[in-house]
Amino acid sequence: MDSLHAAPFMLPHIRPRTPGTVACGPAFTVRYRPVADTAGFRNAANYIDEVPAGSVIVVDNGGSRTCTNWGSLLSTVAQENGVAGTVVNGSVRDVREGRALGYPLFSTAVTMVSGKNRVVLDRTGVQVDIEGTVVAPGDWVFADDNGALRIPASALPEVIRRAEAVERTESRIRRAVLGGSRLDAARARFGYARPWEDGGDDGDL
Repeated sequence: MDSLHAAPFMLPHIRPRTPGTVACGPAFTVRYRPVADTAGFRNAANYIDEVPAGSVIVVDNGGSRTCTNWGSLLSTVAQENGVAGTVVNGSVRDVREGRALGYPLFSTAVTMVSGKNRVVLDRTGVQVDIEGTVVAPGDWVFADDNGALRIPASALPEVIRRAEAVERTESRIRRAVLGGSRLDAARARFGYARPWEDGGDDGDL
């Protein structure tokens, strides 16, 4: 994505809650808003069964650290339905249970406070703004232990091509260094300055 000089693509401050897992797929977006009146009781948002298998749910709760809108029950249903993972701009809870499930869950914060009567579902299937990075329905989202990013659907084939080229370039450099080469020489040989161009010659590797 850096090499494409793309619009903001990182989802800031996202951290893994189930370390070692990966979420990758088209975004199913969900937006919450604070309630105006906290006196009444509001049911939980029941959108989860509408999420297509293979999707990554992207929840915008305004980065809230004061209440959640994702817990172990949603993780269980999402996993059972084949959802690829969830990324929350805000807090999640039931982290231990989520880790036991092995469900890919990422968020900006954790709290035990429920969102009931604090936030309400606004809309699904709309653009969400994650601290300056806009995610649209159908954009691809990738998240792992290093963070999370969005890829415009139109750019996906080129991003995959470049990522695979970078992986090949770095693998060649690694093999060369393990074979006795200096790092600077290996980087120059295999075009590390522009690794997505997949340059250099394997030679005797």
